[in-house]
Amino acid sequence: MKIINQELLTGERACFKAENTKITQSVFADGESPLKESRNIILENDIFRWKYPLWYSKHVTAENVQLLDTARSGIWYTHDIKIKNSVIQAPKTFRRSSAIALENVQMPNALESLWSCEDIELTNVNVTGDYFGMNSKNVKLENVTITGNYCFDGAENVEVSNSTLLSKDAFWNCKHVVVRDSTIVGEYLAWNTEDITFINCTIESNQGLCYMKHVTLDNCKLIHSDLVFEYVEDLQADIKSDIISVKNPISGSIVADNIGEIIFDDPNIDSNKTKISLRKAV
Repeated sequence: MKIINQELLTGERACFKAENTKITQSVFADGESPLKESRNIILENDIFRWKYPLWYSKHVTAENVQLLDTARSGIWYTHDIKIKNSVIQAPKTFRRSSAIALENVQMPNALESLWSCEDIELTNVNVTGDYFGMNSKNVKLENVTITGNYCFDGAENVEVSNSTLLSKDAFWNCKHVVVRDSTIVGEYLAWNTEDITFINCTIESNQGLCYMKHVTLDNCKLIHSDLVFEYVEDLQADIKSDIISVKNPISGSIVADNIGEIIFDDPNIDSNKTKISLRKAV
């Protein structure tokens, strides 16, 4: 394997089509696309300062690397990349890429990142930025914190565990989502989504969980949440808290500690198709 150590790498495509190469303690300074079309690359303790560092690459392992803000749009059309113990400061990272594994990674400016990607595992990752994970598929999150609106719009096959999402409009237009042991805070949660399950979750959402099909909430809390479940079909909700208000569910069942207001004001909805019961008297 070729070794590049303690080098200042400059100019466009500085390591174009590099193969079977280990790059350590080096700085990719000015110059676009330094590792474009690379294969079988190991990166350790490196710094990326400019745009498009890893495009059309395959089989990349990176640890203790830093993608600075100016290394934007950094990893596109890349397959099989593992990044550990690193900071990705740049926005718009990961587009149309696959087989992505991030562990102990900080993403403080993740605006429009992880778009249209597949086969993704995030473990102990902190994300800040809007529109994270749009149109991505086969996503697993474990101990992930996301601070930013509109995450996972249009995503499919998403599994989330032990995570915190502070996100308005999270999980819109999704299919096949399971969220376990997590906290979600944000308005208008998961509209237009089909087949979504929340297990042991705490949710706070204004007018959340509406216009949906095949929705399950198992042992969840809906704290300070109002106008929930409007136009939801096939709902199974076991809520271990009060709900401020429920509006126009289409079918299913709701069990809650208490519901402040139950609203059926659409004449086309048959209220008898939704069974609503309380654990304690109003």
